[in-house]
Amino acid sequence: MTKEHTNICPHDCWDTCSMTVTVDESGKAVKIRGNKEHPVTKGFLCIKVNNYLERVYHPDRILYPMKRTGKKGEGVFERISWEEAIQLITDKWKETIRQYGAEAVLPYSYAGTMGLINYDSMDRRFFGKMGASRLARTLCASAASAALHSVYGTRLGVDPEDMVHSRLIIAWGTNTLHTNVHQFPIMEEARRNGAVLVVIDPYRHETAEKADIHLQIKPGTDSALALGMMHVLIQNDQLDHAYIASHLQGFEELKKRVKPYTPAHVASITGLSEQEIIEFTQLYASTKASLIRCGFGPQRHTTGGEIIRTLAVLPALTGAWQELGGGFLLANMDVGINYENLYRADVYEGNPREINCAQLGSALLQQDNPVKALYVYNSNPALVTPDANKVTEGLLRDDLFTVVHEQHMTKTCRYADIILPATTTLEHLDIHTSYWHLYVQLNEPAIAPLGEAKSNTETFRLLAKAMGYTEDCFADSDEDLIRQALDSTHPFLNGITYETLKEKKYQKVSFEGDHFFPFQHGFLTPSKKIEALAPQMKELGLEPLVNYTPLEQKAEGAEQYPLHFLTVKAKHFLNSSFGNVETLKKREKEPVLYMNPQDALSRGIAEGDQVKVYNDRGEIVLPAKISEKVRAGVLVTPINLWQKNVNVTTSEALTDLGGGATYYTNFVEAVKVG
Repeated sequence: MTKEHTNICPHDCWDTCSMTVTVDESGKAVKIRGNKEHPVTKGFLCIKVNNYLERVYHPDRILYPMKRTGKKGEGVFERISWEEAIQLITDKWKETIRQYGAEAVLPYSYAGTMGLINYDSMDRRFFGKMGASRLARTLCASAASAALHSVYGTRLGVDPEDMVHSRLIIAWGTNTLHTNVHQFPIMEEARRNGAVLVVIDPYRHETAEKADIHLQIKPGTDSALALGMMHVLIQNDQLDHAYIASHLQGFEELKKRVKPYTPAHVASITGLSEQEIIEFTQLYASTKASLIRCGFGPQRHTTGGEIIRTLAVLPALTGAWQELGGGFLLANMDVGINYENLYRADVYEGNPREINCAQLGSALLQQDNPVKALYVYNSNPALVTPDANKVTEGLLRDDLFTVVHEQHMTKTCRYADIILPATTTLEHLDIHTSYWHLYVQLNEPAIAPLGEAKSNTETFRLLAKAMGYTEDCFADSDEDLIRQALDSTHPFLNGITYETLKEKKYQKVSFEGDHFFPFQHGFLTPSKKIEALAPQMKELGLEPLVNYTPLEQKAEGAEQYPLHFLTVKAKHFLNSSFGNVETLKKREKEPVLYMNPQDALSRGIAEGDQVKVYNDRGEIVLPAKISEKVRAGVLVTPINLWQKNVNVTTSEALTDLGGGATYYTNFVEAVKVG
């Protein structure tokens, strides 16, 4: 007899879907589908996760610990036992710590699983106790997070389920159909109710093609457009003066800031026409229930913090936050989880250095206080980290001891000394929050771990014992960790416990009333207002008042590298995840390079030609797709990291705020090859 289990998609995606998994009599998962009962998942999954079982049972799945027997990068390993693997790892770490100190050990992880327990618990305790170098995890959203904290005091926004009440939805820098598929039906319901959908993006992607209006902005000029909108709103007195007086700090300074940003001036910056800017602003001004649904794309620039700060101020001018379905949403991340319980900083040793994960290549190659041991889990840094050639050079060091805990033979695994087999979401216990919807969800194992795969938490318990760490927190079970995470005084988690989740599988966070208004009791900034003027920015060496700063080509000369190269999300892959799933590889096909006809003509490039895209960091060769999907001066390729590594061209430069990765501030040249 088959059984059905409720599991949660673990991947770095807005939707955090609830999945129904069917397991047959032999204990094998044979079917996966969206949970029909879940209020957001509503019975369907994205095309990637529809094929998740192919990933779980992939013939190249890592099932046993392995030790390298060939040269680094060759991918030649032999099977060993867990006992031998743990002994080899901890012996090497103890030796490294004796010779170089604990800072010579660096953990590297990111969002390979978004489950709180396997992402964010026992690992923090373990490396904190060791005194290892701390990792700043900045690849995705650190600039946006810091920006929203400066404007609102939190990363909370609108409940996406309430977007059915929106009358204007602005998808700003997000391809919803590819990256947030459960958002689109909500948008469509709103449109059936009379809403207008506007997409602001340099790339005419699938969502832009379905929108009512597409504003094809130049990359990195988003804050100029926002300031231009403010100029028009103020000039025409299309403002909610009462809301501004009560809820906006810095309005008088803002009026002076936006004065030069006339439609003509903003048109010259953004590449939009004056008419587009004026008509769009009039639409925004006349629609109270207007929502800016912002993606992570705009903050992946060197000015990313500034961009998000400026966009987040816009709803204050029209009072949109007062309306059901109005306001701003980038991410709903602050839902009250007790991270102090998970991290247990009371067991930490010393005050070790912090290394930014976006600068891993430089960290691995530095001569002073070198990294001598690297432990990788929940990530594939050889492919996803900026300046990938530099990362590869570091991973090839003979004196670097690298351990990788992974599900599949990724490129990073090929540089490992020891590989450990990792479980998938079907094989371990965890809880999940979302950075989009407002549900806390329980993931219970549906199948036994394949081969000798172990979860992150179980592996760190083994490593802690072998290192001689005797504190009680290293013996906490996964159930203990879940209870500790939910043991919170935050009102959002009222009534949510491990026991209630075991019964209900998912629960929405607790809030007053029928709808979620995150700021009904005021904003969480020092002024208790939306801060267009944030004095604390001065302490960081940044402009306190929202602003526009042009992108700088610091490492690349504008004449030498005149094209702006954007590496956007593919439909069938998620960063490097799913890139080895044959069904999805066949559907995605080979990666292409979208190039405007004007840029192609000036370089003698025709449809289908092989084109080398390059800068001083590296090069990649892609077939040309001549299209108006991109404006002149912009190149776009959907990320296909298992096939072609676009990050050989991206930079280690960091965002202005939050120290984030700047994948989209990437300047190149393109030439026909062959």
